[in-house]
Parts: sequence; structure tokens; C-alpha cells
Amino acid sequence: MLSLRGVFRMRPVADTWRRSAVSGVIAVGVPAVVLLLTGHLPLAFFTAAGGLCAAYAHGLPYVARGRALGWVLLGMLAGTGIALTTAALTTSAVVRVLVLALLAGLFKLVCDASRIGPPGNVIFTFIAAAAGFLPVRLADIPAHLLLVLCGGALAWLVCMAPALVRPHDPERFAVSRALAATARLLRLSADGGANGAARARAEYDATALTHAAWRTVRLVPTPSVGRAAEITALIRLLVRAESLAAAVQIADRPAQPVRPYVPPGWERGWLGVGADTAQWCESRSTASRSADADLLDGWSRQLRTRHAVPVLDGDVLAPVRRRSIGARRGESGVRRVIRAFRPSSPGFQIALRVAVGAALAGLLSVALGVNRPYWAVMTAAVLVVANTSQSWHRTVQRVLGSLVGLGLFTVLVPVMHSQAGLVALSLICYLALEATISRNYWVASIFVTPMSLVMVQFAGRLPSGHLALDRWIDTCMGAVVAVLICFTVPNRRAESRVAIALRELDAVLAHTQAAPAQARADRGVRERVAAALVELRDAADIATGEWWSVEAPQERIIASERAGHRLLAQLPVRTAAAAR
Repeated sequence: MLSLRGVFRMRPVADTWRRSAVSGVIAVGVPAVVLLLTGHLPLAFFTAAGGLCAAYAHGLPYVARGRALGWVLLGMLAGTGIALTTAALTTSAVVRVLVLALLAGLFKLVCDASRIGPPGNVIFTFIAAAAGFLPVRLADIPAHLLLVLCGGALAWLVCMAPALVRPHDPERFAVSRALAATARLLRLSADGGANGAARARAEYDATALTHAAWRTVRLVPTPSVGRAAEITALIRLLVRAESLAAAVQIADRPAQPVRPYVPPGWERGWLGVGADTAQWCESRSTASRSADADLLDGWSRQLRTRHAVPVLDGDVLAPVRRRSIGARRGESGVRRVIRAFRPSSPGFQIALRVAVGAALAGLLSVALGVNRPYWAVMTAAVLVVANTSQSWHRTVQRVLGSLVGLGLFTVLVPVMHSQAGLVALSLICYLALEATISRNYWVASIFVTPMSLVMVQFAGRLPSGHLALDRWIDTCMGAVVAVLICFTVPNRRAESRVAIALRELDAVLAHTQAAPAQARADRGVRERVAAALVELRDAADIATGEWWSVEAPQERIIASERAGHRLLAQLPVRTAAAAR
């Protein structure tokens, strides 16, 4: 359980990091430079709070991105306003810590339920925690919030500006990721030497990224015939990837019904997949899979350029060639957030652990005499995650990264004697953070530490030595509390979440088995199956990482996943063009 395996492994960099980095630098840097030139740099903390909204929603199509950024800014205003009001009304560090801990849990709950994506609750919690210990008067709060709003408005404009140049990149990149993941699956199956875990992970990645691509495509409006044609071309690429992944499933894993977990009837010909499908799947030999993988990779790279979307003829999609994207969008984010507040929801207990851990870390920091214990609150809130294993790994990464970051901050103290140096250092650290956060959290923590300390310096210069010492004490305190919380208050919803996910997937399989004709006509069946597969794998991974939990029923999980993938392989599909 306390293994360090994978803690320092470097992952591929996220394909959106450059845009996120540039957007954040502009949204945070431009107001800071203006305030610097006008002699009001202490106000830059508030414009930076709004500017950091630019870190969100870069994977969404632009219409959906605009809505999401509006909600992010609203949440930033609310959290900052509550923290500033608390700081203005009381000087009690205990009261401030308790309010900030409650906010930390709330941010965790809402961000997870809304699926806003990285960086999730981290930035909200950091800004609120820092604001909660600023010297502020009640009369100044409206002006400070106006600065947050201005920074957020600039962030919104900066994040939406690429739509003027390359308006279709988000959906193209989403499909590109799905094609690349499917290509990796094909290569693994072609090699034949991949272990079961690697194969299962590749299947999960392909299913999850394809599911995400379908959701992204569904969010794109088609106001013109040309736009509809481009979306149809993207859909055809997705269908092609699904067909190739289906071929791997059918050819490599012949039907092996497992009762009672997998409904019977997976033999060839079921649900309208006849001999032509079986023959086509079997024809995808090892050499063919390698060639198919190369083809998918080529399309994936082409989608990331300014070239036109590759157009596939309808016959190329045989034997699975028809699909309608329909208008089904799934449950809205607002409803998911409202539902998350139920004590029985999977995210409620995690949010409760975050709040309790943040409160304990902050109160212990106050007891040790730390002047600004907000970083203990922040550290505990970030380190309490889905299960004990993940919390342990992130704790090690955070502590080591903070130690190196504090050393970097100490070395750079001479640069911070000037206000211009503060601004430049914060922006450089932000760029480095965006470039490394997707690769490894411990490397990113090296740059998070000086960046956060410098941004706090915007609001008022503090002795660098005391600030670094307080930060180190708070980091260690938050890390210790987070680990203790995860061991003593485990996520007891993890095991039940696996059972619920299994029931959901089995229910879809049973429904499709009982009414195959209805399943053929139902536009949402494939989406339900894909979503159930993603949820089952997520739930199983979380449950496996809890030290206390009963061993997950791996045989049943594998059998259900196999059945789900085979169902995806056998369900008919239809393009948007065909639907018309």
C-alpha cells in the first residue's frame, strides 16, 4: 500500500498545456504589469485570482467553454468573497481556518460533480485560503471583488480568443486523442506480448477517450451545412476507430458467457452482427492491426494541423457503419452538482474528508504558532483524494516538491527585492507549472511553491525567511494530517461504488439482451455502455487503492468489462449524414 512505485514516473505532456500556459500568463500578467506601472501592485493578488480562471476548460468546444468559464468565475468570486468577509469580520485564526476548511470541502464536491477537470478544486482552495488571512477592511471588499471580476473577464476573453483563428480545434483534438488511444490498443494486440493489465488499461483508455470525444462532438453546434459536414467527418473517424477496436475484441476474445455476471447470447450473429462482421473482424490480422494503427496515428496527427478533416467514404466503415449522434447530452452539470450534496453520493464522503483534514491541519498549524496557517489548509485539501494509495503518492510528491521549491525560492530571494522581479518570477513559475503538471505532480510542486509564495507577496511584503519556514511547517502538517485522515477515515463508498457500477453495466447488458431490436434503435445505448465501462474501471481502481477494502471481485469485473466491450463491438452505428 505504501509503495513508491510510479511516484516519480514521467508521463506524456498534456496537449493543451501551451494554450493553458499562454492564457494564464496573459490573464495574470497583463493586469499585474498595469498595476505595477501605476504603483498598485498589492492589488495584483485579486486580479490574479480572476486571471487564474484561465487554467480551466481548455478541452471544451468554445460554446461550452464560455459557459464553463462563467461558472468558474462565479465560483471564484463566491469563494474569495466569503474568505475576505471572514477575514474582515474576525481576527480569530480558528474561525478563519474552520470557514476555509468548509470552503475547501465545498470546492472539492462541486468541482468533482461538475467534472470541470484539472486543476479542479486546487486553485479555488488556494485563492480562498490565501484571501482568508489577508489584512482587509469590510468596506474594501466590493472593490477587491471587482478586481477579481476584471481579471476573470480578461481570462474569459483570452480563453475564447483562439475561436477567432482555429474555431474547431477542441473537437478535433478530442477525436485525435481517441484515435491515438485506439492505435495504442491495436499495437498492443498486434505485439501479443502485452500483459493483461497493460491490455486492460489500453482498452480503458480507448473507451474513455472515445466516450469523451463523442461527448465533445455532441456539444458542438452545426449552424451551417459545411460545419455539419466537418462534424460528420469527425464522427466517421470515431466510428472507424470504434470498428477497429471492436475487431480486436471480437477476434481476440471469443464469446465466453459467464453466468450470472454476463448475460448469455454473445455468440456471433447476435444483435444483427452477422457473418460479414465476423469475417471482417477475423481478417484484421497482426499485420493489418499494425497498418491500421499507423493509419489512425496519421489521422490523429492530421487533426492537430490546419489541414482538412480526413473524409472517409461510408463504405469504409463496414461492417459497422451507421450511427446517429442525436441530441442526447446526458445529465446537466447543475443536476449532478445538486445530486452530489446527498450524503449517499460517492463524492460527499470525499468532500467531507477534505473538510475535516483541512480543518485539523489548519488548527494544528495555529497551535504551533504559525502566523498564516492557510497553507496547511491548502495542503491537506489537495492531498486528500479518492483513496489511500493516491493520497500517499501525492503526499510524497508534495513534500519533496515543496522542499525543492523552497530551496529555489530561497535562491531567488535577491530577485524579489524589486516589484518587477516579483511579477516576472510569478509568470515564469506559472509557465513551468503548466509545462510539468501533466507529467508529474512532484516536479510541478517545485514551481507551485515559489509561485504561490510570490503571489502572496503581491498583497504585502513579508520576511522571506519567515514565509518559507511557515510554508514548510504548513506543508508537513498538512501532509501528515492528510495521510492520517485517509488511513483513519477511509472512503467507505469505494466498495459500494464498484457494486453500483457493476449493477449499472449488467442492467444495460440485460436490457439489450432482452430487447435487441429496441437496443438497435436506441441512440443512447452505446453511450450508456461506454459510460458504464468508464465508471466501472474508475470505481475498481479507487477501491483497489483503499488499504482497508475487501478485495474487489476482479473476475466479475473482468467478465462484465469483456461483455461490455463486446456489446460495443456488436451494436450497429449510424452517421449523422445517414440519419438525415
